[in-house]
Amino acid sequence: MSIDTSVKLYERALSLMPGGVNSPVRAFRSVGGTPLFMKRGAGAHLFDEDDNEYIDYCMSWGPLILGHADEEVVASIVETARKGTSFGTPNRFEVEIAELVTERFPSLEKVRFVNSGTEATMSAIRLARGYTGREKIIKFDGCYHGHADHLLVAGGSGLATFGVPDSAGVTEDAARDTLVVPFNDAGVLEEVLKEQGDNLAAVIMEPVPCNYGLIPPKEGYLEAVRALCDRYGVLLIFDEVITGFRLAPGGAQEYFNVRADITTLGKIIGGGLPVGAYGASKEIMGKVAPDGPIYQAGTLSGNPLAMAAGIATLQRIQSLDTYQLLGEKAERLHALMEPALDRYKGKVLFVQLESIFAIYFTALSSIESVDQVKKSNMKRFARFHGEMLQRGIYLSPSGYEVGFLSTAHDEGDLKKTAAAIEESLEAVLE
Repeated sequence: MSIDTSVKLYERALSLMPGGVNSPVRAFRSVGGTPLFMKRGAGAHLFDEDDNEYIDYCMSWGPLILGHADEEVVASIVETARKGTSFGTPNRFEVEIAELVTERFPSLEKVRFVNSGTEATMSAIRLARGYTGREKIIKFDGCYHGHADHLLVAGGSGLATFGVPDSAGVTEDAARDTLVVPFNDAGVLEEVLKEQGDNLAAVIMEPVPCNYGLIPPKEGYLEAVRALCDRYGVLLIFDEVITGFRLAPGGAQEYFNVRADITTLGKIIGGGLPVGAYGASKEIMGKVAPDGPIYQAGTLSGNPLAMAAGIATLQRIQSLDTYQLLGEKAERLHALMEPALDRYKGKVLFVQLESIFAIYFTALSSIESVDQVKKSNMKRFARFHGEMLQRGIYLSPSGYEVGFLSTAHDEGDLKKTAAAIEESLEAVLE
């Protein structure tokens, strides 16, 4: 398989962009080799600049639930673009997609559209602080909420600590108001809420962490977090940038039957175009300008292209009976993989929640914490990633990232993937 064109493009890119990329994980540093430059996507498949074809499980990091270049979504973008790409004024698409989102998320009575997940979570935290008049927040180790300074925070040496900067350029002052606690441990959360509750504006979490591997919540854990926030008068923010419209029409909140006070969305609601959103009750959102004193704005927020793509995507999801279809594909992929997983039991673990999955090289039988993810063998994953590429399967280029199924993956794709997994595991583990 030749990747000469990608190699040449990467050489040019290295002199023009940090790491030759516009988002660090794309540089393939975690898995080795040269980043592949893609020129086309169709359904479940990607095609690189050398015309190599891959079955894609990155799916643009999640938003392409319908696959690449869905005809109805593309048609809506083209039709809208012919009438203008941005007006800087209200447009009808904003209203229509707001209706679709609030219908599906009962906890959202009003919503504000932005341009990215980072912008959504940043705005949600400002909203929580402005609404409560408090400054501190709690986040969970392993949950990623974008690259705002106060969210690029890691825990220190204790189980629950005041955050420390996790990136150069983030000041200690920016990190000081963020407390970090372990995911899946309600006891530690309660200790911190008991000690700091009067100073805390919000608890923010991915209800299912998907940016440090896939860490499913323990049974009853999300309910416990909800109850603790209620007990101590702290707002609960669910970052559903990935899980929103991925696990169910109403996201993780519907899937687990736990409501948040403030919700952030992204990925799928733009149909693959840049978009984010945050929303809450009318009372909480009433604090957002121009109705209230909490400022947030964006020139391209609610732009017609992203809104039209989002409308087409959400309507298509509904018409396809998407969640049953994805569930069937997820079960089928797991069944096809089962012989290989059994063969290498104790060496590799496949974790799956509906259409989201992760592969760990570990002796563990389940994953419940960030520490367990950290201890998995990332060098083996890097080798595995390379073996899968050679067999025409494109996985996210990091063992700390997850994979996604789409409605476009068919039986042939799943069979080829299972065969590639078996061959790649054999190459890596024997």
